[in-house]
Amino acid sequence: MHTYEFKPIGYIKTQADTVPRHWSVSELEGEIVIEPEYKLGLRDIKAGDKILVLFVFHKSPSFTTEKLIQKPPHLNETKGVFSTCSPHRPNPIGLSVLEVLEVRENMIKVRGLDMFDGTPVLDIKPYIEYKSKGG
Repeated sequence: MHTYEFKPIGYIKTQADTVPRHWSVSELEGEIVIEPEYKLGLRDIKAGDKILVLFVFHKSPSFTTEKLIQKPPHLNETKGVFSTCSPHRPNPIGLSVLEVLEVRENMIKVRGLDMFDGTPVLDIKPYIEYKSKGG
């Protein structure tokens, strides 16, 4: 099996001490600060857009097989890790959909944060609404 190494393109900046458990229930605002060499890549991101942000759960402990089954705090049943949004994962990669409030230089001001201050950002992609192919 291959091993992959990722270099963060930026980090999260927020004043919050606690964060919501998931972006879908968050109104928390903050910033994504992108490394200056990637600034040009932000060119077509505008206020009002939604973006997918891939990040590292950098505060999560190392994964062990005991975490393959977990009980999410908002449910009364256990689930397999791949059917949860738990930060305790074999690869500590998170994904959030955030609302863009402003873009300035190498910074994106966003709403919907579920990440801590200093969270490494791996990538940003456009959010594209799902449309059924069946009509």
